[in-house]
Amino acid sequence: MNHQTKFKQTEIGIIPEVWEVVELKDILEDKGYIRGPFGSALRRPELKSEGIPVYEQENAIYNNREFRYFLDNEKFLKLSRFAVEENDLIISCSGTFGKVSIIRKEDPKGIISQALLILRPNTNKINALYLKYFFTSDQGFNSIASRSLGSVQINIAKRGIIERIELPLPPLTEQRAIAKILSDLDAKIELNSQINKNLEQIVQVIFKRWFIDFEFPNENGEPYKSSGGKMMDSEMGLIPKGWKFEKLGNLLSEIITGNRPKGGVSKFKKGIPSIGAESINGLCNFDFSKTKYIPESYFSNMIKGIVKNGDILLYKDGANLGRKSMFLENFPFKRCCINSHVFILRSNSLMKQSYLYFYLDQKFMTKNIINLNTNSAQPGINSTSVKTLKILLPSDKILNLFNELVFSILKKIFNDSKGNQCLSNLRDTLLPKLMSGEIRVPINNKNYNQLK
Repeated sequence: MNHQTKFKQTEIGIIPEVWEVVELKDILEDKGYIRGPFGSALRRPELKSEGIPVYEQENAIYNNREFRYFLDNEKFLKLSRFAVEENDLIISCSGTFGKVSIIRKEDPKGIISQALLILRPNTNKINALYLKYFFTSDQGFNSIASRSLGSVQINIAKRGIIERIELPLPPLTEQRAIAKILSDLDAKIELNSQINKNLEQIVQVIFKRWFIDFEFPNENGEPYKSSGGKMMDSEMGLIPKGWKFEKLGNLLSEIITGNRPKGGVSKFKKGIPSIGAESINGLCNFDFSKTKYIPESYFSNMIKGIVKNGDILLYKDGANLGRKSMFLENFPFKRCCINSHVFILRSNSLMKQSYLYFYLDQKFMTKNIINLNTNSAQPGINSTSVKTLKILLPSDKILNLFNELVFSILKKIFNDSKGNQCLSNLRDTLLPKLMSGEIRVPINNKNYNQLK
């Protein structure tokens, strides 16, 4: 600990002598605890496809601002007591509970669903970002978990119980300094993530232009189809001359699945990461908090299911059948394997992994994959049916040109994701030390006082 700081023992542990311990109710607005509307207050038929958004659990869990449901202005006014305001914390309060996001000035007005809770801080007493990071920390999360009820599904308990959560409270200027360090790291992570999204969108645009619109560059560098490129009939419609549709099975060197030890993996807290279907969700969208492990000894005896750089992973059964991912540049792990709910696809010399991934990621192909399912009770596909999928096979020249163009972009996306993971680890290491006062932050920077 910092030798220049005097510490004291409190009911929540050792903290700096100049800090206080307060209850949550002491730093919230008078009406600073708001549960989402229940049952008859918000009926499904009243939800619209556009209008004023409804914030749901996904918005707290993933910190996104993508909305499924909306209200008209009349209904919004009736439910305005559930509306979010700038600096509100929205917290998921059932199922995947305890995840927190903060409402920013630029976020749209809207109301919360019944699966969310609003905590509205009194910003004259506590910095909203500091409070957000408190609930992001293990101390804050555990303080909610220990007060939650629900025999089948965990649910945040009553207001009077939650409001008695105790938390460390530095002087307001120091709160702002702590929040700035952590939020700067988060901002860098978010910037990298946005750059990655933009890069992936660029590749998607290139793919559509070349292989859906057939405007790849011809010998003169001009768009093929609109410059009079020769087209021919195929079973799927007009395609460039010399191209063909091929069964996926003829383009793969391997399609394999993996396994896990009998008895499951919940008891293993370390070892070799075992990738399940829950982690198959596009490029680099990997939730490390859901990582499962198998023993090193089990991994060393695996004959199949070990992930290699460049592998395409396909979600083969369950509710999100058809999702896919790709692992590259040792992200998310240098060594890992898959379980029995995932396929690994590896192309042969006729195909490139980069092209195959983006072809399979087209909406019509995801639909085709889903349509392979023949089991209504438990959605699932097998390797035999997957091999029947029809894939457009371009000429070698265009296939290689696309791979050369795209592969460097993919490498940047994955390397930036590795950098984000390092930043996340740094933030997660600093978080408990800053929130306990083990590391003190210099507060002579006037910028901290500008953080409200």
